[in-house]
Amino acid sequence: MNPSNEKILFITAPVNALVEGLYREDTCISEILTRGDFGLGTFNDLDGEMVVMDGKVYQLRSDGQAYQVSAETKTPFACVTFFKPYSFENIDKPLSYSELIALLDSTLPSKNMLYAIKIEGEFSYARTRSVPRQDAYKPLVEVAKEQSEFVFENIAGSMVGFWTPNFLSSVAVPGYHLHFLTADKQHGGHLLECHAIKIKISLQHMSRIELGLPITLDFMTADLSRDITKDLKEAEH
Repeated sequence: MNPSNEKILFITAPVNALVEGLYREDTCISEILTRGDFGLGTFNDLDGEMVVMDGKVYQLRSDGQAYQVSAETKTPFACVTFFKPYSFENIDKPLSYSELIALLDSTLPSKNMLYAIKIEGEFSYARTRSVPRQDAYKPLVEVAKEQSEFVFENIAGSMVGFWTPNFLSSVAVPGYHLHFLTADKQHGGHLLECHAIKIKISLQHMSRIELGLPITLDFMTADLSRDITKDLKEAEH
């Protein structure tokens, strides 16, 4: 296989560093956009959720608002790819969140692969969250207890994110990891739950990962050997 034809997921740093409270790194948004036009993540000091869509980066802060960010803004964790979906499915009937997950499960050819997922359309209900800006070194599971939650009703928008196999759980969030952005690009957050009315699902599989290992004192001296599975599940869901 020609590597230039492979779809690549670029991850700025292992997610276990974020779980352990390493919230500041030196990767700029300008670099992120050379590696992908679609994805998600967070910002230095854990200052909101990130959505990357159509080559634009949005910061979904704990006030529930969405902001575009400058090229110099930095991130401790982001996952991006160049989104060229190969599979599309239009759903013209209401779906609960569990029904949506079951549909996604049936759509994935193999759960041992990586997938970029975009779900766009109309939703009768969407519940999201974002966390307030933090000082470094506070474990993510503790920060999640301070999260702000937002409920949207009868809203149009897009969900962007990924499916990651469990065996990559120290690198990226395992399972489905989706962030929501309203169609007017004004609100959103990390998706917790939704009820779909009419949606389009676009899917892209990726066969390679490029993982950044930050050259910072915090990262190089951190103990990242702990099993973070329980903490990550609690923090993300």
